[in-house]
Amino acid sequence: MITVLEAIRLAKEIGGKNGLNCIAELDETAAVESWECTENAHYLPLSGVPILVKDNIDVKGFHTTAGSLALADNMALNDAPIIQNLRRNGAVIIGKSNMTEFANYVSTKMPGGYSSRGGQVIHAVKSKLDPLGSSTGSAVAVAAGIVPMAVGTDTSHSITACAMGNGICGLKPPAGVLSQEGIIPISKTFDSAGAMAQNVSDTLKLYSAMRDEPLPEIAQTPAGKLRIAVNIANADMNPQERRQYLDDVIETLRNNGTVISEVNQPPTPELPSIMKKEFCTGLEAYLKKSGAKLKTLKQIVEYYEAHPDTMQKYGCDLLRGALYDSSQEAFIEKEYQKAMKSRADKIQKITEEISDYDAVLITGPTYANHLCGLPTITVAGGTLDANGVRQAVMLYGSDEFRLYAAALAVEQLLNSSLTQR
Repeated sequence: MITVLEAIRLAKEIGGKNGLNCIAELDETAAVESWECTENAHYLPLSGVPILVKDNIDVKGFHTTAGSLALADNMALNDAPIIQNLRRNGAVIIGKSNMTEFANYVSTKMPGGYSSRGGQVIHAVKSKLDPLGSSTGSAVAVAAGIVPMAVGTDTSHSITACAMGNGICGLKPPAGVLSQEGIIPISKTFDSAGAMAQNVSDTLKLYSAMRDEPLPEIAQTPAGKLRIAVNIANADMNPQERRQYLDDVIETLRNNGTVISEVNQPPTPELPSIMKKEFCTGLEAYLKKSGAKLKTLKQIVEYYEAHPDTMQKYGCDLLRGALYDSSQEAFIEKEYQKAMKSRADKIQKITEEISDYDAVLITGPTYANHLCGLPTITVAGGTLDANGVRQAVMLYGSDEFRLYAAALAVEQLLNSSLTQR
C-alpha cells in the first residue's frame, strides 16, 4: 500500500499541472497526521491510507469549489459526514482532486475533467483519450497509482464512467445510503458519494469506511452459482473491440457455470427534468451554510457572464437553464412531478425485472440504473485495450450485497480466464 509521504510525492510529481493535472489542492503536512494515526490507531480499517477527495465535498481546511472559480473563496470549516467517517476509520486526506466543473452541470459542451479552477485533467494512460465522468481527478489519481483510493460523487455516471474509462473499480452506492450533507449537489434524488480503487475489495473497503455503519462481510459468490442479466440496450453502439470484449466476458461467465439471461433497460427522459428542478434549491441550501460569498444561483450565473474569458470556454447553458423565473415555475413543477411519477413506475418495473439476478451487465449506453438509484460498480480485469487501458465492465443490481459478491467473482474471472487468451 502506498504511504502518505509517497502519495504526496507522486501527487506533486505526476498529478500537478505539468503532469496529469488531477490534483486541485494538496496538504503536505498530512504525513504528521498519518504518523499519529498509525501510532495510535493501527487497528483501524484505513489506518494511514492516503485518500484524495473530489473538490465538491467539504474537507475541513480545504477549499470546496466544485471546480468553479466562482466558489474559489469557499473554505470548508467542517468535514462532510462521509469525511468524518473516513477519518474515524483511520484514513488520511492528503488533498482534493480536480473534477468536471459543477459535476458537469455547467454546459452540454464541456469535456470530462475540465474546470475553470483546475483546467483539463489528463487521462491516466494516454493523453489523447477522454478521461470522462466528473469525478475525473479521483479516477486518474487512482489509475496512475498516486493514491490507492479516492472519493468521488455520482449523479449519472460521474464515478462509473471515468472509473471504467481509466481502467479501475468505481462504486456508486444505492441512493440515500451515504449522507449528502457537505457536498455541493446537483440532484438530491440521484446524487451519491462513492468510492474508487484499483480493485473491488479495496473499493468496498473505502465505501465501508464512508458509511455510518460498516458493510457486513461480503463473501464472493462462486461463478457457478451466479445469475447475471445482460442489458442489451444500445449494445450496437460500441466499437468492434468493445463488443468483442463483452462477448468474451459473457462467454467466460457462461463457461464457468453462470446463468446468463437478457434484459432491455434503455435510458429514458426523466433525468433532465428532475435535475433542473432540484439543482437550484439544493445548491442554494449548500451555499447558505458555506463560507462562499456568492449565495444564489443567480449570482453565480452573473459571475460567469461577467467573466466570459475564464468562465465560459464551453458556455454555461445548463447553469442558465436551471435559473428559471416565476413565469416558468408552474411548467417546471409540472414536468418535475411527471418525471418523478414516471421514475417511480420505472423503479418498480426495473427492480422487479432484475430481482432474481445477482447483477446486470451493461453492454451499451444507459442510465436506467442511476434513474432507479440502484448500486452500480465497475470491475476491471487484466486485459488491455488497444490504447493500453485495462478493460472493465459495469454491473448494477437490485440488492447491493448480492451485487458486490457477484462483482468479486466477475473480477476473479476477468483476471484469470480472459488474461490467458
